[in-house]
Amino acid sequence: MPANPAKPRMHSAEDDLAFMRSIVEGGGKPHLTLGVAYLAGGLLYGLQCLFHVGQATGVIRWPDLANLAFVVGISLGFFVVLAWAIRRDSRDGVAATRGPMATRALNAAFSATGMANLAVILIFGFGAYRDQDFAIWLYYPAVIFALQAAAWYVAFSLKRKPWMLACSAGGWLTAVALGLLVRRPEWYLGVCTVALFALFALPGWIMVREARAARTAA
Repeated sequence: MPANPAKPRMHSAEDDLAFMRSIVEGGGKPHLTLGVAYLAGGLLYGLQCLFHVGQATGVIRWPDLANLAFVVGISLGFFVVLAWAIRRDSRDGVAATRGPMATRALNAAFSATGMANLAVILIFGFGAYRDQDFAIWLYYPAVIFALQAAAWYVAFSLKRKPWMLACSAGGWLTAVALGLLVRRPEWYLGVCTVALFALFALPGWIMVREARAARTAA
């Protein structure tokens, strides 16, 4: 008489919960683009702010053309790194519209913040040019940090990671500080420099490290 076939394994409540969690949290390769953008932006634009601190204190006295070349080089370097990250994610089959639900929501939050950033640039840029008052333009970074604080709070609500909440609080404090220091260029640049390294480069490094570790484990 043939042996009885193995009895099918019954799914437990823990199995069902694990399955539902896999749908929400997902698997596969995490995105590199967001982390690389924050890391490169924080390092490069933090370096630019240090450069302007040197100008404000008289340490750096370059010709106008050299100053312009440096500033343009910073932005070009950022876009080159960003293009590399986007291409890397595309090559690895990772897109912002795919992946875990929480990750897609997080990407949407930061993408929406980027759209708002563009509107803020146009508003403050036009206002500064119209009124011939550079201080108006200096309110733009303050608003950017406020928007970043909101985005990081959304990220914390989704991921529940304490460092994301710290980024949100730090962005809020930086926004207020910059708004109060627009007529104090040395202090303004100092706060902006520290904030770029602490609230952009450091979180970017954390995100890149976590993404690389997750990809290695996968």
